[in-house]
Amino acid sequence: MLKQFFIICSGADTDILEDCSKGEQNKYAGIGATVFFTALMAAIAGSYALYTVFDNLFTAIFFGCIWGLLIFNLDRYIVSTIKKTGNIIDELIQASPRIVLAVIIAIVISKPLELKIFEKEINQVLLEEKNQLTLNNKAQIAEQYTPNIEALKNDITALQNEVDTKEAEVNQLYDTYIAEAEGTAGTNLVGKGPVYKEKREKHDALLAELQELKADNKAKIKAAESEIAQLQTDYETQVTDTQPIINSFDGLMARVNALGRLPWLPSLFIFLLFLAIETSPILAKLLSPKGAYDLKLEDQEDMLKTNVAQNKNQRALLLKTDNTINDRIYTDIEQEEELYNHKRKVARELMQLQADAFFKNQKKIL
Repeated sequence: MLKQFFIICSGADTDILEDCSKGEQNKYAGIGATVFFTALMAAIAGSYALYTVFDNLFTAIFFGCIWGLLIFNLDRYIVSTIKKTGNIIDELIQASPRIVLAVIIAIVISKPLELKIFEKEINQVLLEEKNQLTLNNKAQIAEQYTPNIEALKNDITALQNEVDTKEAEVNQLYDTYIAEAEGTAGTNLVGKGPVYKEKREKHDALLAELQELKADNKAKIKAAESEIAQLQTDYETQVTDTQPIINSFDGLMARVNALGRLPWLPSLFIFLLFLAIETSPILAKLLSPKGAYDLKLEDQEDMLKTNVAQNKNQRALLLKTDNTINDRIYTDIEQEEELYNHKRKVARELMQLQADAFFKNQKKIL
């Protein structure tokens, strides 16, 4: 039962193969087994690849099975259409398009399995890329908020410097009127004279301005600090909102790109392995000698071609003979008087009937 199943997988004509030797049957059973297991691996690889896309096990298995059946049908077609002619050059020319197709199938099959085999290494590469993306994302978002924050900080510094400048002026006036009172500067007279009072009044006026300036600048600084805090909160919120996008950066294309950053030699060997598996049925047919199955199949096809050619020639000769006979028959009866009189009578009756019918139609119209 299993042997018969693999023979069907090989695409061979089971009716012809039944009359062949056991060795010939085993050869095609081996080719069919290769086709079957290649399709099975394609289904597994396709399921894994689709699982990374849909993240749903049942969906991945369903479409993976469809992919496996597609590969099975292609492989079976490729193997079944290669005919043994005994000329290796003709066979290679015949198989070259199929070998190219086998290479493409091998690439498609091997890539998802490479992703699974090197999953840990790919995860490490993706982690590094995610970390870099996180840093880049924070830097890009910061570019939207940093200029405003820096401008507000500069405003705060300017407001603070304005207060400090005014406070320095007040302190200088304080030292001036104290020195006047002590007699160490100004008029050098000890006591609170008119000059002292003038300087004291000037100091008090500037001190009142300082107090007012402190109150105004404090309110402005508080508003600026509040705005800075809001900008920083918005920055953190945007970073938090965009982080899930970076965390989900592990789709099929991202993994394929990450695989490309790994050393190429292991991937090459895996590809060559699947290429050998995929092309093994074709190579088996090319390298195997022309067997009994090939001879019987060729004989059956030649027999059919001969039969078709004979039927075609017979139909052509039959048509030619029939035309010749008809030409002779009509030539012989062309001069017969009896046939002429009969056809003349029939034509006369037909014309009379047509004239009567035309008269009736014209009468109805009038």
